[in-house]
Parts: sequence; C-alpha cells; structure tokens
Amino acid sequence: MGRVDYYHDPHAPAANSLVVGGSAIVADTQGRILLQRRSDSGNWALPGGRMDIGETFADCIIRETKEETGFDVRIDRIVGIYSDPGHVFAYDNGEVRQQFNICCACTITGGTIQVSDESTAVEFHDPATLDELTMHESIRIRVRDYLADGSPVLR
Repeated sequence: MGRVDYYHDPHAPAANSLVVGGSAIVADTQGRILLQRRSDSGNWALPGGRMDIGETFADCIIRETKEETGFDVRIDRIVGIYSDPGHVFAYDNGEVRQQFNICCACTITGGTIQVSDESTAVEFHDPATLDELTMHESIRIRVRDYLADGSPVLR
C-alpha cells in the first residue's frame, strides 16, 4: 500500500485515524545509529511500525526491529513521544493517519544485520554524517532527542 507523507503542509488532507506506532534507535558499540533505507520512499529511517492487537508496546518495538533489521534488541529507555497533528500519512485506501510514535533507545542482544522487504539497505551511520543522508525531518528530530540529555521528550 502506497503512502504520502505530509509534514506541516497546508494542503495535507485531514487525519481520520490515529494508530499507535513505535520506532527504535539502536546504536552499536561505536555509537553509530542503525538506519534502514525505505523501499517506498528511498529515505533513511529508524526501524519501527504499528503496534498489533494482542501485543505489548515493548513487543512491537522488538518485533519491528527484528523484522526490519535482523537484530534482537532490549529496550533501554523512552526517547520521546511524537504526536504532531501537522504530520500525517495519506494511504491509498483513504486512511489519513496522524503521527503517533513512541521512540525507544535499544541495545542489540543478538541477531545479524539483514535487509527486509520494506528496505533496500540496513546500515549503521555515524551521527555526525546524518545530515548527508536523505531523511524525513521527523526522524532527525528523534535522533537529536536521543543524542540530547537522555530525558524523555513529549512532542
């Protein structure tokens, strides 16, 4: 299913749904951040996705990270809660979803790096080089919050 990502666009359609989603910031031992290049947009992004009925939020983060990167993770802390009503996703089926994402910092506990059907690449990147990557502003905000003082952010 295709989607269009609107970010503070006055021409964006009005949201008609809100879905709990999560994303993971996973750093390796050198402090590089794990990113995937999305197959739908070509943008670099954090692993993550929507929570399924019957699973806990923690299970969602762990499952999505494993599916999209090949790594098993442990959640260490909440980076922030992101619910900007100016950020909506319009899907082919008519759903227009307001962003609602809880981002967690995670540690790798196992697995090996792999590409999924949702991505064309999965790589670790030095935070100092992230400005060189094509990435949505919402992802940049989460990474900046992660690299800040460690207190959870509510946006």
